[in-house]
Amino acid sequence: MSGRPPGEALGRRVLCGAERATVRYVGGLPGAAGIWLGVEWDDPQRGKHDGTYEGTQYFKCRHPRGGSFIRPNKANFGVDFLTAVKDRYGLKEQDVQNGTKNTLVLGKKTVELIGMDSIAEQQRQLNLLVDISVRECAVSHAGQKEEISRTCANIRHINLSKNLLSSWDTVTDIASQVPNLETLNISENKMKFPSTSISVSNVFSKLKVLALNQTEITWTEVLVCAQGWPALEELYLTSNNITVLERPDSVLQTLKLLDLSDNQLLDGDQLHQIAYLPRLEQLILRNTGISSIHFPDSEFGCKTKMFPSLKRLAINDNKISQWSSINELEKLPSLRSLQCHNNPLMDTEKNPETLRQLIIAKIGQLEVLNKSEILPAERKGAELDYRKIFGKEWLAAGGNWNPERNKPSEEFLAAHPRYAALCLKYGAPEEGELKGQQPLTLKNQLLTLTIKCPDKPEQKPVEKKLPESMTIQRVKGLLYRLLKIPGSELKLSYESSKLAGKEVELDNDLKPLQFYSIENGDCVLVRW
Repeated sequence: MSGRPPGEALGRRVLCGAERATVRYVGGLPGAAGIWLGVEWDDPQRGKHDGTYEGTQYFKCRHPRGGSFIRPNKANFGVDFLTAVKDRYGLKEQDVQNGTKNTLVLGKKTVELIGMDSIAEQQRQLNLLVDISVRECAVSHAGQKEEISRTCANIRHINLSKNLLSSWDTVTDIASQVPNLETLNISENKMKFPSTSISVSNVFSKLKVLALNQTEITWTEVLVCAQGWPALEELYLTSNNITVLERPDSVLQTLKLLDLSDNQLLDGDQLHQIAYLPRLEQLILRNTGISSIHFPDSEFGCKTKMFPSLKRLAINDNKISQWSSINELEKLPSLRSLQCHNNPLMDTEKNPETLRQLIIAKIGQLEVLNKSEILPAERKGAELDYRKIFGKEWLAAGGNWNPERNKPSEEFLAAHPRYAALCLKYGAPEEGELKGQQPLTLKNQLLTLTIKCPDKPEQKPVEKKLPESMTIQRVKGLLYRLLKIPGSELKLSYESSKLAGKEVELDNDLKPLQFYSIENGDCVLVRW
């Protein structure tokens, strides 16, 4: 750190001790000799003012107390990429030049370098590096032209996160010397990105994975830069204050994964802008503020043309409160996995197992829910229960066992778009099934039961509270997940706490626990 700042210091990222900042002003101050740097701190608590000195504002800050003036010798402007690599992997240039003993660390392997011959050995070993991480190594620039390509010709994966990169141009300078670059992580670098069209080059022609989390990039800037990412498959954009999306025309067409978590989108309709990415298989939208999902191009019972390849969707930690959004997900033609924890909708049912069964019944092609596999037995139980639970509502809305008179209202079909399909699959609910059916919102009495596996002594007994109205089919679905049982046929029975030694088989999947007179304290026996 010298007493004078480097050329073009304005806009550069710097380290002052452990704190990061951006240079917003370079010059003199009245009554204070020499050159000063006006910096805006990443942590505004570190600052003292808004860039104003003795009534004159020399630079602007986002936070009213986010700025300071410091001397250039207090600021670390960082190092070039190759210097960071050599330091990170155990090589120091002066040791090699002095002919002293040195070592190079390659993963778990340490290579000893001795004498002047170690210069050639250093070159050979650095050329072996494929995966390089220089996270938090104060990298700020590329260094001498072509030095990276001469020294590390085989790099494919680079982690440059949390450094001092200040512009996308610097990233391009580094990447232009890495012809086989496939993975690049430049997260946690506050950078300037081009906002207008750029000259397209082949610098990123092989790039498949790019992480730009916490870089302050906008969606408009993403689309501008994406002109140079012809093969990109995974794009991570978390925590960038992105609120509005635009349709990507002719860019990002190879994208398979997009992560927009922790960006507060204006509304759920923003998703329509990215709905026609032809190869998008995974969309991660955790904590994006969306309160509803809607695909207006298709009616209930039909598949949408939006998100044609989407298999995995994460909408955790949002504001979704209506079942209509879950109904909409049934329209996605390829959806197989859903994560939806921590939405207000999850509070509508006190029993999480009931909630899970409702979601399974509403989305027919779902195979994994909240990271838990949906086994065929669980799906069958959920769909049969759904068909029965809403049977009275179906009848009241105009449903009928006679196909010619079966005309449920539009309101019912909107609330239960899969109900007709379930009746076709299992038959319409019989009148006897609907007698005495409790409304779903009533709190069922919970039974405290002990789950044992008599043929598996290593499996410890588990105590669970289950609704007495829970069918045997649903109990089996729960046990598959709880005990991590492979896809074998389960056989259930129970022992009464009042009749020691007597075992009663639970042989009808459609009957509830209360049908068998199971009581608190009884023991359910599981065999497979």
